[in-house]
Amino acid sequence: MQDLHSFLIRVAQELNLPLLSVNAVIELMNAGNTVPFIARYRKEVTGNMDEVQIRLIQERYHYLKELEERRQVILNSIESQGKLTEGLKKQILECMVKTTLEDLYLPYKPKRRTRAMIAREKGLEPLADLILSQQLTGNPEEAALAYIDSEKSVDTVIAALQGARDILAEKIAENADVRASVRSEFAAEGLLISKVRSDKASQTSKFEQYYDFKEKIRTIPSHRYLAIRRGEKEEVLDFSIEIEEEPMLQQIAQKILVKSSSPFATQLLKAIEDGYRRLIKLSVETDARLELKSVSDRAAVDIFANNLRHLLLSAPLGGKNVIGIDPGLRTGCKCVAVSETGKFLDTLTIYPSQGARALSQSENDLLSFVNRFKPYAIAVGNGTGGRETELFVKQLLKQHEIKDVLVLSVNEAGASVYSASDVAREEFPDLDLTIRGSISIARRLQDPLSELVKIDPKSIGVGQYQHDVQQTLLQEKLNDVVESCVNHVGVDLNTSGYPLLAYVSGIGSSLAQKIVNYRNEKGAFLNRNQLKKVPGFGAKTFEQAAGFLRIRNGDNPLDSSAVHPERYDLVETMAADLGVSLSQIMSHPDLIKKIEIKKYLNESVGELTLQDIIQELNKPGRDPRASFEPPCFHENINSINDLKPGLKLEGIVTNVTAFGAFVDIGVHQDGLIHLSELADRYIKHPDEVVSAGDKIKVEVLQVDVERKRISLTARQGGEKRILPEIKEQKGKDKRVIKKEFSNNPFTSL
Repeated sequence: MQDLHSFLIRVAQELNLPLLSVNAVIELMNAGNTVPFIARYRKEVTGNMDEVQIRLIQERYHYLKELEERRQVILNSIESQGKLTEGLKKQILECMVKTTLEDLYLPYKPKRRTRAMIAREKGLEPLADLILSQQLTGNPEEAALAYIDSEKSVDTVIAALQGARDILAEKIAENADVRASVRSEFAAEGLLISKVRSDKASQTSKFEQYYDFKEKIRTIPSHRYLAIRRGEKEEVLDFSIEIEEEPMLQQIAQKILVKSSSPFATQLLKAIEDGYRRLIKLSVETDARLELKSVSDRAAVDIFANNLRHLLLSAPLGGKNVIGIDPGLRTGCKCVAVSETGKFLDTLTIYPSQGARALSQSENDLLSFVNRFKPYAIAVGNGTGGRETELFVKQLLKQHEIKDVLVLSVNEAGASVYSASDVAREEFPDLDLTIRGSISIARRLQDPLSELVKIDPKSIGVGQYQHDVQQTLLQEKLNDVVESCVNHVGVDLNTSGYPLLAYVSGIGSSLAQKIVNYRNEKGAFLNRNQLKKVPGFGAKTFEQAAGFLRIRNGDNPLDSSAVHPERYDLVETMAADLGVSLSQIMSHPDLIKKIEIKKYLNESVGELTLQDIIQELNKPGRDPRASFEPPCFHENINSINDLKPGLKLEGIVTNVTAFGAFVDIGVHQDGLIHLSELADRYIKHPDEVVSAGDKIKVEVLQVDVERKRISLTARQGGEKRILPEIKEQKGKDKRVIKKEFSNNPFTSL
């Protein structure tokens, strides 16, 4: 059994990271520390490793531990059979790849009854050994005569030689060097070939480009492989991974050292051919498919995670009154008002698309609703009827000269999932599903992170083949992303619900619910130390969680910052040395500049931690997300029918995939910018130039109304066309009310 130090050396070498840092990360994790806590509050210990590096160490360490556990099982199994030689043991101990380890174990692995086993029972193994020895004299047919035995069902020379070849085929197929050679050839030269099934050849489908398709597996991108697998699953395609057989058979013959001058060579070559076709090829092809699936899954999951991160960290509108509208044509538009803290205030249903009389009543009702709650913004879901509803609201506000209310389209993906969830039922047990959906739309404008954590990330709509990838891998990765984002931003202890609190470092769902229950019973938390009174909130949990929880206007001004309670004494010492209070030092940047960092360095507090503390004192509790800037859709473009090639628009990137980026341009159907159209320079992946949530300028290339496909380009002679962030301008209102239609936007429906 390899020791911990050996594992750490291996991890450090593979990831090209300092051994001391790797060792520190593993020790911290084994002590029950979370990734966000280690990355934020143990920088000196790890050498300032970020979350990505820490998770890589964690993942590789677990892989090696599993490998070692499997190694021990294999060694024990072979030893119990009395077949563990020193050479084999050395090979097994030196092996660092799971598939190779299994190849070494294959000859000794208990298996079902095989043709080779049956041949051995018939006494044909000596004949197989004779053929394998490749004597330069003799004759295989004559040698086989000695093994004819009717009682053992070996009636002919042909049957005897066939049985011997069965034994040899299995031996060759279980040879680790042979299998490694075949695996290497599949990896380097394997060709994925997909064909349409004969009964689907005359049908059109989304898989048409793969009806007669070939590509090397070492170059095929993840999205293409997952698409082909989906085509196979939907019984439209058949695909296989092939290599040239003859060169492969020659390689195996060289491995086995076939002597062409031996009269037994022909029988051995036949055994090689049989072993390759019947036992090796299918097995290695299956492994190649699984490996390709694993690589593709990871690539797809990484894209999904990257999109989710950008979406969760989208700029929040902040604590302002908002009206949320879930558009509906037949059942009406469900409107809700929520307070600056997201509290549900009231609801209203309007029917602007159901005739002149209903339109007039809707205008009066919504106007009264707006005047009553005085929203800073009106959030309109971007589903069916969303663009028309948005224009209806804008026209109404313009008609009545209400100029200080923003009207914004909000991505409503997942709102219906939330509205039917247990979380929504607990929050609003007496409200209809559609009303809950409208609340979600309003709140996700106020704070995307706080609202979207209530929804299964797979329902948010930013993935690529998310239902085709390994679900455990996907769920773990997405949970890591949500946890990372929540702790990066920080959580208000007195206003956040348990779904958000559950992602705080060290807390979890059960304890999050206990925090909310305690808050409901005892009132708002006045300081972080009160957390210790929550049932189940022990010292270790407090250490992991406290720095990520914020208390505004509490007993201690440091509770509103990311300064960890373990450093409060240090900050108080800094304030005392300056002769001021904590409140004064946190509200006067000029005082902070006077702090001499080196004065406070010691064994437990390094320069990295001190720099973080100074940064927090300068802007305590500052939201790290970008400032909110509303999107700007073209006012005359409402549906796909309004689009023409050459039209230049602004949009919002909704999803980034391996093959391009999808953009919301305000017409219900997202347009696609293919990878080749994202920049004027060569890029390998869309995330080099765009991220989910980016504002981007595009030009329409093609429009297929029937299939609802929009092709866009972002090329215009520059590297990319992402709108630059607009800097905050003091004393100026950045909101612009655009010119709208004078006609009813619903008449086109």
